[in-house]
Amino acid sequence: MKILVTGVAGFIGMHVAKILLERGDYVVGVDNINDYYDVNLKLGRISVLKLHNNFNFIKDDICNVASMESIFQLNQFNRVINLAGQPGVRYSLENPSTYVQSNLVGFANILELCKKYMVEHLVYASSSSVYGANTSSPFAVDQNTSHPLNLYAATKKANELMAHSYSHVYKLPTTGLRYFSVYGPWGRPDMSAWLFTSAILNNEVINIFNMGNMLRDFTYIKDIAEATVKVVDKIAQPSDLFNTFHPNPSISNAPYKIYNVGRSESIKLMDFIEMLEEALGKKAKKNFMPMQSGDAIQTYANLGDLETEINYILETNIKSGIDKWIQWYLAYQKI
Repeated sequence: MKILVTGVAGFIGMHVAKILLERGDYVVGVDNINDYYDVNLKLGRISVLKLHNNFNFIKDDICNVASMESIFQLNQFNRVINLAGQPGVRYSLENPSTYVQSNLVGFANILELCKKYMVEHLVYASSSSVYGANTSSPFAVDQNTSHPLNLYAATKKANELMAHSYSHVYKLPTTGLRYFSVYGPWGRPDMSAWLFTSAILNNEVINIFNMGNMLRDFTYIKDIAEATVKVVDKIAQPSDLFNTFHPNPSISNAPYKIYNVGRSESIKLMDFIEMLEEALGKKAKKNFMPMQSGDAIQTYANLGDLETEINYILETNIKSGIDKWIQWYLAYQKI
């Protein structure tokens, strides 16, 4: 198949593209290589993908509708995986316009082009952040997600609604993936695993919000990427179970689907830090702080249909995942 992966220089994008390339798909990767974090890290990910002859990288922005249309027109993609967008909960409090442009305008462009060029299946990144003020855990895809706690979460919820409109009106099959707390090799410097590891090694203080009383469904990147590829292969279909009197937000009478992608295990943040300390053989300097605006206390995925419909099998427990993360980080930083 010929598949477009947007955000291909990103953490998840790189790993998803790598699996597709290794199984023989032709992948066109698009990324604007912005400077939200170290550009060299993004270029390093691209260099890994360029080892495959069936990979074509194009530096572009999904907000540039004219150039993106040229890419669609030239390639006639079978499937599209939209992982481009502005990530980060806390950054959304400081730079809201960036999220509106990339996550809303950019995604609208992708939807329109998928419709116009009759793409068989659009898979896109949503986020566990959409659960917002909901405290009923584990989070299930049939729960209400109408109370986001930050703009990033609001844009991801909007992506799900936008996708449904195209699935309903144009019969475009779309599947949204609510990713939970991803970590692992080639991770992002603004994510907890990187922040904590760097601070421990450099004898810097770790800021721990909500006095350490946070829980996260930490999920290893390989499991996330493999689930994404399996979903790409399962084209969204209308559901016979959809009830218009009591609509389930994860299914529809249109070709539309939402999945949680996580580990379904809520880990205390302090336990996660202790496992990093053990793997590094070094204690962290900790600064306990109040809850930060926009954060959720807990994330915890109910996997539901993901396990039964695509045979999602977790291969990496938290201990081995952290060990693999530390091995990669020390090698990457030449420590």
